[in-house]
Amino acid sequence: MIQEKQIIKIVPPREKHWVGDGFYVSSIFSMHSEENKHISPFLLLDHAAPKYYPPTDQKLGVGEHPHRGFETVTMAIKGEVEHRDSSGGGGKINTGGVQWMTAGSGVVHDEFHSRDFAEKGGEFEMVQLWVNLPAKHKMTKPRYQSLDKKDLPIVLLQDGKTKVKIIAGSFGSSLSPANTFTKINIYEVEGHQNSEVNLSFDDGTNTLILQLAGSSFIGDHNLEKGSLGIFDRNGISINLKTSEGSKILILNGEPIDEPIAAHGPFVMNTRDELFEAFRDFQEGKMGSLPD
Repeated sequence: MIQEKQIIKIVPPREKHWVGDGFYVSSIFSMHSEENKHISPFLLLDHAAPKYYPPTDQKLGVGEHPHRGFETVTMAIKGEVEHRDSSGGGGKINTGGVQWMTAGSGVVHDEFHSRDFAEKGGEFEMVQLWVNLPAKHKMTKPRYQSLDKKDLPIVLLQDGKTKVKIIAGSFGSSLSPANTFTKINIYEVEGHQNSEVNLSFDDGTNTLILQLAGSSFIGDHNLEKGSLGIFDRNGISINLKTSEGSKILILNGEPIDEPIAAHGPFVMNTRDELFEAFRDFQEGKMGSLPD
């Protein structure tokens, strides 16, 4: 008998706050929450819900800042983002694209609305996800993966309307080109009235479902816009039905059951490693961005 993964908690929509002057976000979860055991290998998720920005000649976003010990995954649902980092990575992602930055041993980077987008203005929606690195990979060499919309496989389900975009991992026989350090599946699903989405994951993995738009039903549970469903590790299947205009972000991954020592932009395993990260940044060992 196929065992379904059970929802253990539904987190209601969160209050919004500004990150820099370009990202008006809800922090959906963080590594400091009481559900951390059921969130790993993911650390933090910020959702910048759809917001209109008028044309401007200003640079809107977040200036130079460091990271070490994890990865940032930025998904452009609507709009454009430009990124630079001290390892030489960077570029622009357009609507539907993803940038995957492995901070590893340490980088300094910035991220802004693209110049083209800022000049024209428009509706902007983004998701940024932090993904932990296992201890053995925390000091890996930084890398940057830029994934355009055309690079990411889209699977059309049997109803001929429901779309599953594979940002990481696999869905059926389709694979994302994203390289990851642990086994991770990330999907963006666009559903319609009574669309049925049947998911299959490894037993013992963590699964999170964020309702970006519309609503979904998972058994007796209703996920409204902005809500997060957190699932038990046990089980291998999740079956959901969506409403018209439903959009869902699905995160699944092998948990990293290791100690976390985190403060601000650094996520390590021990306090000594954390102090070392701050010292290395202050001494300029993570590099800097050109003027």
